[in-house]
Amino acid sequence: MPHKTFFWFILPSLAAMVLFIALPLVSVAVQSLFIEHDQVLIVTENCGPFGCTQETTVDFAASEVLRAEKPLGKFNGLGTYFDRGHLATAEVALAWQDRTSLGDFFSGLYNLPFYRALAFTLSYTFIVTPLVIILGLLIALGVNRLPGMLKGPTIFLSLLPMIVTPLIGSLILFWMIDAQGIIGKTLQWMFDDPQLSLKASAGLTWTTLMVYGVWHSAPFAFVVFYAGLQTVNTDTLEAAQIDGASRFQRIRYVVLPHLTPLVVFIALIQLMDNFRVFEPIVGFSAEANATSLSYIIFADLRGDVMRFNSAAATSLLTVLGVAILLTPVLIRTWRDFKGKVV
Repeated sequence: MPHKTFFWFILPSLAAMVLFIALPLVSVAVQSLFIEHDQVLIVTENCGPFGCTQETTVDFAASEVLRAEKPLGKFNGLGTYFDRGHLATAEVALAWQDRTSLGDFFSGLYNLPFYRALAFTLSYTFIVTPLVIILGLLIALGVNRLPGMLKGPTIFLSLLPMIVTPLIGSLILFWMIDAQGIIGKTLQWMFDDPQLSLKASAGLTWTTLMVYGVWHSAPFAFVVFYAGLQTVNTDTLEAAQIDGASRFQRIRYVVLPHLTPLVVFIALIQLMDNFRVFEPIVGFSAEANATSLSYIIFADLRGDVMRFNSAAATSLLTVLGVAILLTPVLIRTWRDFKGKVV
């Protein structure tokens, strides 16, 4: 394709990326460098027969003028990134100096809001992502072997978790695991413990959120793998079967290599989605035991005082985290591509 034709072909996509991705990121980066202006205070001294007293009031008019002159706020540089609500460099250095063991150091980090959210985010990402890929592949292999008349209904039922809106799905499961819900009551009966609750501890809360994440995302992996199975070379499978290869060997040496690009694709999508986990935390009201980076952004932007600079800093740190997670997968994909081209 001529370079000019290729340029005009990709121009709409490039324009959309600049308008809806690049410019908002630049705006967020700029906002993260500023903080709210200090309030303009007026100190007045009132003297009477029994002495003088000082009274401090806020000069709202002067504060509004200051905001109008500098709407972004007061320049703070990278201060927001290093404060206690984010990377907390001073607190991390102090925890490292006062440590008695690595466990004690990480326990100290867990008490900091950003690192507590990062711990859950990474745990959720690295546990849910492989489970989604494995479960999606197993479902696809199972459905692919069903008789034709059973495939349609089975595929429909398998897709139901993906059809349900994430927030609605998490709310439904939240009600089901409640002490008065069907799952909660069943577990209490099974373990003969009327006080048993899946919301009682951080560990049970994390487990519930991850189970929901796998349940909701597995249908996506199933659809992709099922479509890929329809393109597997049947002649190669038949040749392997004639040579005496078992079903497991045919899957390992024929099917899985064929589906490797799809595994990479699903891994990329799941890493991005799971690192931005948010809806389950809100749906399960789990913020007391589990918070994510996305939830921190949400918390900064709600309430009477919205901390735009804090939300912007966390957003950029989240983007950086996603980029770091995707880098190894993208490097491998690029190497495979170069190998095929050569």
